[in-house]
Amino acid sequence: MQSLADDDDKLASLAVVLPLAVIGFVIAAGCWTLFAVAGVHMREGLELNSIQFGLLLSVPMLSSALMAMPAGLAAHRYGARRVMLWCLVGLALCMALLLATSSYYGYLVVATGLGFAGGFYSAGLQFVIAHCDRRHLGLVLGIFGAGVTGAGISYFLVPVFHEAFSWQGVPIAYLIVLLLLIALLLLLTSPEPRSAQPVHETSRLRFYCLLKQGHTLQMALHFGLVAGSFFALAVWLPDFLSSQFELQLETGAGMAQWFILPGAIAQVAGGWLSDRIGSGRVTKWALALCLVALFVLSYPPMTMLIRGIDSVIVVNFALPLVLAVALVVVLGVAMGCVMGSTQRSVILENRTDAALFAGFLLVVACSVAFVLSLLFGAINQWVGVRTAVFMVLFGLFGGSLLLFVWRTRGEEVSQRCAGVP
Repeated sequence: MQSLADDDDKLASLAVVLPLAVIGFVIAAGCWTLFAVAGVHMREGLELNSIQFGLLLSVPMLSSALMAMPAGLAAHRYGARRVMLWCLVGLALCMALLLATSSYYGYLVVATGLGFAGGFYSAGLQFVIAHCDRRHLGLVLGIFGAGVTGAGISYFLVPVFHEAFSWQGVPIAYLIVLLLLIALLLLLTSPEPRSAQPVHETSRLRFYCLLKQGHTLQMALHFGLVAGSFFALAVWLPDFLSSQFELQLETGAGMAQWFILPGAIAQVAGGWLSDRIGSGRVTKWALALCLVALFVLSYPPMTMLIRGIDSVIVVNFALPLVLAVALVVVLGVAMGCVMGSTQRSVILENRTDAALFAGFLLVVACSVAFVLSLLFGAINQWVGVRTAVFMVLFGLFGGSLLLFVWRTRGEEVSQRCAGVP
């Protein structure tokens, strides 16, 4: 009876905590990708080259990577709710500063401050897990991770505000929403009791020891590669689609949402499927689907000259816009399933230290996203083939799938030799 009462209490608290945490992550992710669309207007006004523009997009990834682990440690030590509130305050200050600056270096300072979104993710995940039981862990983690759909909010708001007023109206809107969310967290949630905030003097040492156990490190690296690629593509696709297919920026940004929204929601499906058939199967098949989509997307528009018997035959190849968008949707869904399954695997093995491992997952993901964002800009400027970024991702994902299959196959062989059914 006591166990049933505890489960009911957890469900009741989760019904309040989970929506607030998801909404907070949605808004934080929207702030995080603000420069993905607004940065295009800045590039035109400040005459930035591709590398400078890539740096503006990648700095929030780097600052998130640097902030994720400290935020996880702080949530573990002082309480996730308190860290969440401070991260929201930091994002609000960034929105206020964005209204007061007009230089490239000022925008870089604001972009650095957007790393508070990464801190919110680490603390928010710990906040949600504290109110969730093991049976629904994959589903709840997927729902929280789906908050990355907020990355698509800027793709909608910036063009609308730019056409009606100016893109500077978007920071004002985010500032108002952030202040309202801070007030709701203060009013509807209570500080964690001291007994729920165990302080481990050797928390870093414990973390490194736990990281070496089981499959945590391997699954974290798979998550980091896929999630980092997802973040990098999320901020790069509006410019790619509008340039590759000669569209208006607003149209390209709108189409990019069909990568982010299904991909973010697919994290729920990935977590739910992992609860039922295991994280390994979901990860393997979703990575294979990613490779199929990347293989087709990597082909650039080309003209082939074939010397026939009587004449030269000219064959033009260009991926139609409709097919490209469909493949982008498939790619987003498959990447979302991988993120949901690998995140569940890592957190399930280390639930008592969820904030630390959530921070580590974000460190790896944001580090990959930072490098890829710079690489995308360099490819555009030096190689001159936009679809080459999909070629790079195809190679990375192919290597990841081969390593994953090799590891799981090796474990199966070891179990058979040991007589484990």
